[in-house]
Amino acid sequence: MSAAPSGRRTAAQETGSSAEEQAAMFLVEQGLDIVARNFRTRFGEIDLVARDRATLVFVEVRSRAPGGFGDAASSITAAKQRRIASAARLYLSTLTREPPCRFDVITLDGGAPVWLRAAFETAAG
Repeated sequence: MSAAPSGRRTAAQETGSSAEEQAAMFLVEQGLDIVARNFRTRFGEIDLVARDRATLVFVEVRSRAPGGFGDAASSITAAKQRRIASAARLYLSTLTREPPCRFDVITLDGGAPVWLRAAFETAAG
């Protein structure tokens, strides 16, 4: 996301940042450790990277206003999943040892966060 021409953040950027912060706080309350935020690659961005014991968790955060076009979870298309998986592979390439991994989604559809563990898998595992 780029900033608005005046250097200010757009309403969508503010909403996204707020959703990511809410999701991160929720995951910490559930016992996970946040190890990275907004990991950007040429393929796209991973909103949150967390540790759930020995498992590295790549988290996509989705927020939708009530009455919008579908729910937040349905906005994660197969193409988006591929971009997240590609970004995750780049993240993993920075580590000395590859831990078990999973892809989770936190949705915020106007209420409390909903945690979708292992929301999708990739062909590479």
